[in-house]
Amino acid sequence: MPTISIFYGIIIKMLFDDHNPPHFHAEYGEYELVVTISPIKIIKGDAPKRVKSMILEWAALHQEELIQDWELCAMLKSPLPIEPLE
Repeated sequence: MPTISIFYGIIIKMLFDDHNPPHFHAEYGEYELVVTISPIKIIKGDAPKRVKSMILEWAALHQEELIQDWELCAMLKSPLPIEPLE
């Protein structure tokens, strides 16, 4: 599962040739979330409120890049890194 961004201890990953809807995985310690890209929404998992807020903020800032990375992964190509949340 390629890592596309890391910030504040949060690791953002995508799977190659994963199932729809387009989404990414966010890991923070023992927590893991699955977040759809359009619309941006947590569909699975849980994490502290502040962590969820940062993940959703980051996704909103990089939605277009996330869609491009999803398309690359669907073609079994490596996704491009995305800038972390600052």
